[in-house]
Amino acid sequence: MRALFYQPSCGIAGDMHIAALIELGVPEQHLREQLNKLTLSAEFQLTLSPAVKMGISGTHAKVTTEDQHDHRHHSTIVKLITAANFAPGIEQRALGIFQAIAEAEGKIHNVTPDKVHFHEVGAIDSIVDIIAAAICIEYLQPDIILCNAIEVGSGMVDCAHGRFPVPAPATQELLAKAPCTYGGTEGECTTPTGAAILGVSVDEFLPKGIFQPEKVGYGVGYKDFAIPNVLRVVLGEYQGGDSTRPAGEGFSVQNLELHHYKIEANIDDMNPEAYEPLMDALFSAGAGDVYLTPIIMKKGRPAHCITALSHKDKIEAISDTLLNLSTTIGLRIVPFAKRVLSRELKQITTRYGSVQVKEVIQPNGQKRWKAEYSDVAHIAQAQQLNFQQVNSEIMLDIAASYDGTA
Repeated sequence: MRALFYQPSCGIAGDMHIAALIELGVPEQHLREQLNKLTLSAEFQLTLSPAVKMGISGTHAKVTTEDQHDHRHHSTIVKLITAANFAPGIEQRALGIFQAIAEAEGKIHNVTPDKVHFHEVGAIDSIVDIIAAAICIEYLQPDIILCNAIEVGSGMVDCAHGRFPVPAPATQELLAKAPCTYGGTEGECTTPTGAAILGVSVDEFLPKGIFQPEKVGYGVGYKDFAIPNVLRVVLGEYQGGDSTRPAGEGFSVQNLELHHYKIEANIDDMNPEAYEPLMDALFSAGAGDVYLTPIIMKKGRPAHCITALSHKDKIEAISDTLLNLSTTIGLRIVPFAKRVLSRELKQITTRYGSVQVKEVIQPNGQKRWKAEYSDVAHIAQAQQLNFQQVNSEIMLDIAASYDGTA
């Protein structure tokens, strides 16, 4: 299966993460186009440049802004993300990372996540780092995300609430279930932003399977340590370990392991207008997908079954959300295995410009593809054209590109 393998031997920060994934093949233009959807896009500048750290060549990424405001409420950032009209995968991943930070900060300060005011991660540069992480990971579309032990550093760090030993309280909380090493550097080398990206995204720490590297990216940091301050991320193929196996050569039902869950409840006594905010909240809690199914319950009562798909580490947050924000008094948690086709996102030039295309490979080796809905909808709206006509013409251009006749 397609794997993204983080090797944070000198920690991770948001800017290093952007740089490493750009080196892995995320087009700079794609990242900038997506970031421009933010209402605050005029308030920051992303600079990418070649860099070398202790003989290792890589890329520097830097987000600069004149904004000095670093105290933003969690709900403010949620509105910022949802208003950008990102593709669902980007939006859900970005919201999931900020939700994890809100839960960590809430636990530290003994407040509920919805009452949290972000400090360092509330600044524009940190917001951009996290949203860029979601954009880049979704572009690469890994089937699984792996990570080695995370170096956090040593010494003291200045936080909004005072001076603390490394790692900062939020960093330690976000990495509560992750393997960490301490003292490999003099100073902080894993930031709360970097910790949140890994804490939410990684499927398997300390992978025990077989990994075949194909492409390596180095994100170069700005600090100088006794060891190279770089984040290495590798794209390749992974077999074995603790993950489920997707579709493809060598697929076997006996090899499937259950790491995904359906959390669902039958509801017959809730105002239909309450479903949309409930579904939004479930996505914010980390659900991979949420959907409603009309059903008929006993005595002929019409009802709905609401289902949220969850990774194992999000079960509690999603089930709490469903119980807190709906009228149900119980729910079902059902494990299931996933079989996922190998897939890749590409940028294809059409008569309307560049369009993102999702390409999948079937078990028989044949390819099929589909244009990204949000790209087609944006083109149709911007040029005041019929969506179906634009979509049909774009699909013809994509087919011609695959046939080599474009």
